[in-house]
Amino acid sequence: MAALFDLTGKAALVTGGNGGIGLGMAQGLAAAGARVMIAGRDAEKNRRALEILGVSADAVAGDLAGDGAPAAVAATVERFGRLDILINNAGINIRKAPQDLQMAEWQAVLDTNLTAMFACCQAAYPHLKQRGGKIINIGSMTSLFGVAFAAPYGASKGAAVQLTQSLAVAWASDNIQVNAILPGWIDTDLTISARAQVSGLHDKILGRTPAGRWGVPQDLAGTAVFLASPASDFVTGTAIPVDGGYSIAG
Repeated sequence: MAALFDLTGKAALVTGGNGGIGLGMAQGLAAAGARVMIAGRDAEKNRRALEILGVSADAVAGDLAGDGAPAAVAATVERFGRLDILINNAGINIRKAPQDLQMAEWQAVLDTNLTAMFACCQAAYPHLKQRGGKIINIGSMTSLFGVAFAAPYGASKGAAVQLTQSLAVAWASDNIQVNAILPGWIDTDLTISARAQVSGLHDKILGRTPAGRWGVPQDLAGTAVFLASPASDFVTGTAIPVDGGYSIAG
């Protein structure tokens, strides 16, 4: 049974892997034996993350927009000689009422959360198809339902699930499984700022979450390892909520 979840010898790229749920998932992959490249814009955060991940990890700094996605994939292959797992986790949010959004703000969220995700998948494809591989796209609860103060974020995350399904169908014959994780309210820097901006958010989340707590980044690690491992070789095109029951609560 342990062999089903063993990632020894595998190489993974985790975008936005220098903090929050990205780092939590990177830790899970590393603990399962994978060598992990994290991609993040903040070089200092990358350095601190590598102190946690250890010698089997490395980091590449830069923005995934433009040429950033191919560069991150190339850096992973150069460092580890292969690429087996891609986790598209990098994302941003701008919290405003829809009528107050500037078009540049809308575009910035879509560029980071959706276009860069596709660019990473496209850049990873020729490497993953060599021996089969795994892509894990990070969606959100807002992939399932609307949030008044996060229209571009919700739009990007809903599209991420559709992209996941489309790539799963397109690349199944290449033995590439493409799945999505939909995190709930996880205690990260991103949600700390949300609690500061949205009055009463903390208590509202606790009141609706059957598990009775906010999630922590490590709550994503097990699902990430499952979707990255041989245990999920016949699982593709799925979107798995990891939210303590928030999305199903009445």
